Amino acid sequence: MGSNALADLAALKYDLALANRMVAHEGVLDAFGHISIRHPEKPDRYFLSCSRSPELVTPADIYEFDLESQPVSVPADVKLYGERVIHGCIYQARRDVHAVVHHHSGSMLPFCFTDRKLVAVYHLGASMGVEVPVWDMRDDFGETNLIVKTPEEGRSLATALGPNWIVLMRRHGVTVAGRTLPEVVFRSIWAARNAEYLLRGSEIGNVTPLSRSEIEQAEAYNLAPGPLGRSFEYWTRRLEKAGELPPKGKPRAEARSVKKPATRAGVKTLARAKRKSSRR
Repeated sequence: MGSNALADLAALKYDLALANRMVAHEGVLDAFGHISIRHPEKPDRYFLSCSRSPELVTPADIYEFDLESQPVSVPADVKLYGERVIHGCIYQARRDVHAVVHHHSGSMLPFCFTDRKLVAVYHLGASMGVEVPVWDMRDDFGETNLIVKTPEEGRSLATALGPNWIVLMRRHGVTVAGRTLPEVVFRSIWAARNAEYLLRGSEIGNVTPLSRSEIEQAEAYNLAPGPLGRSFEYWTRRLEKAGELPPKGKPRAEARSVKKPATRAGVKTLARAKRKSSRR
């Protein structure tokens, strides 16, 4: 592997570690949950951290997996996430998806165990998309421990997601998909805010959600490079001020020939992912 390719992968791993910490710092991820990104050159592979709380993830924690969610090369003593099939099965089902977040945000969980429908109620919430389906594990698998750990369970979840961007998991949590890493971070954070505002609004009066046309127009505007880059820069700065940026450096032994440290996520990551997506 050439030095440029190694530098690109080092940057990608730094970006993914940054995204983990960013979504945790904004209160969406906690001790549990995880974020992945599809390999930019090998669409049948993806990157995901080893089993670690998102707030603590570093580039050195990130490993490569195939779409069956089997590790490509991971030391035997490294513990992996039990629910990584969530990521692999969605990448199998959706060629347009290049990043996935699974979380248990407190603002969204009430919609996972009640009959209240999660809808967009303000412009940034439109990034959820027009429809947010609900997946109930009991329908296909009966009573379980609610952990999505088998390929069959992962495929069932991916089917429920369908062409949408967010799926609620009954009595469990939320899975979010995106075309890029900045997009899935943006969608995860603002969807959680939207859920919070919907709950608050329901306490004081009747809720008037966005129309389909408003959602489609606002979503297209919000997910343009400008708003995405502005949000990502803001969340990165908040992490920096808190002293929680991931350490820079060479994330794996194979990157020893890289002369420059991984770069911060932002416009380069977004542009690179959009180029890949447009060629598919």
